[in-house]
Amino acid sequence: EVQLAESGGGLVQAGGSLRVSCVVSGFTRDDYAIGWFRQAPGKKREGVSCINVSDGESYYSDSVKGRFTISSDKAKNTVYLQMNSLEPEDTAVYYCAFLDIPFVPSSMPYTYEFVAWGQGTQVTVSS
Repeated sequence: EVQLAESGGGLVQAGGSLRVSCVVSGFTRDDYAIGWFRQAPGKKREGVSCINVSDGESYYSDSVKGRFTISSDKAKNTVYLQMNSLEPEDTAVYYCAFLDIPFVPSSMPYTYEFVAWGQGTQVTVSS
């Protein structure tokens, strides 16, 4: 059974940076993808980035492109989301999710395609 554990959220001032991490366990191959989603109170869950762990191909939503960077460390089974130039609008619970096949990086996979989710980590950006 695949399990995901996020960490690294917190409180930061606008313009600051945070890195959230997602540790993947229970899957022995590297031909999978990890997506990062976020959900603010009263809003729909939004996909912000996704990476194929095997080759590093990635996707970013327009709302984070140029500010966020997704990366993976296969030796540590960990995917990172480095968030720079944070804005109050980035405040949300951030979730990582597991896709058991590589994705086509021209667009974010749909929420229902992901087969496992982490518990989420809160990111709060103050103005």
